[in-house]
Amino acid sequence: MTQKSVVIIQSNYLPWKGYFDLIASADEFIIYDDVQFTKNDWRNRNLIKAPGGPQWLTVPVGSDIHRRIRDVEIPQSNWQKKHWKTLEASYGRAPFYPEVSDLLRPAYFESQPHLSSLNRLLIEQICRYVGIDTQISNSWDHSYSGERSERLVQLCQSCGATHYISGPAARDYLDVALFEAQGITVQWFDYGGYREYPQPWGEFTHQVSIVDLLFNCGKASADYMRYVK
Repeated sequence: MTQKSVVIIQSNYLPWKGYFDLIASADEFIIYDDVQFTKNDWRNRNLIKAPGGPQWLTVPVGSDIHRRIRDVEIPQSNWQKKHWKTLEASYGRAPFYPEVSDLLRPAYFESQPHLSSLNRLLIEQICRYVGIDTQISNSWDHSYSGERSERLVQLCQSCGATHYISGPAARDYLDVALFEAQGITVQWFDYGGYREYPQPWGEFTHQVSIVDLLFNCGKASADYMRYVK
C-alpha cells in the first residue's frame, strides 16, 4: 500500500519556521480555512524582530468574528504600506533584504481581497524559496463533514492519506481512536531542536515570523530548519 502523509492546519499570516517544517514533513498540506475565524490569533498577525524588540504585524480584518477564515475580507486601507515600511525599517540592512523583499513584494502590492488568499500566496512563495515541494490544497477542495476529529479523518480519507501529522497542541482534543479505526496513523510533530542563526536587535528568539530567518540567511535558511532538504 502506498504511504501518504498529510498535514491539516489553518492558514497563518507570515508563519514562523516551525509551521513550514510541519508542511515540509508531509506529502500534502491542506489549508483548513473552512473553520471559525479567531481574532487576535496567528491567522491575521505575527511577530517580527524590530529594533525595539519583537513587534506585531497585524492585518486588519474588521470586527465581525462570526465568519469562517475563508470568508474574512480585508478592508481597503493602507495596511500593506505600513507593513512594508516596518519590514524595511527592521530588515533593510539585513544581508538578504533585496532578494527576499523581491519575493514578498507581490503580496503587498497586488490586491488580495481575502485573508485566506493572502496567507496562501505568502505561504506558497516562501515554500518555493526554501525548497518545500509539498502539495498544497484547500479544505474546500475535499468532501467532508462531522465534528472536530471526524472532519479531519474524512479529509485524510478524501486525499488518500495513511498518516496524519499533527502539532503537539492537538493532543488535548484529538480523538486518535477515530483515525486508527480507519487505518490512519497519527504522528506528533516535534518543534524542538532549532539552532540559532544570525539575528540582530538584542537577545535571540525563535518565536518570530520566518521572514526574520529569510532576511538574515537567504537560501541558507534551510540549514536552520529541520525538515526542509
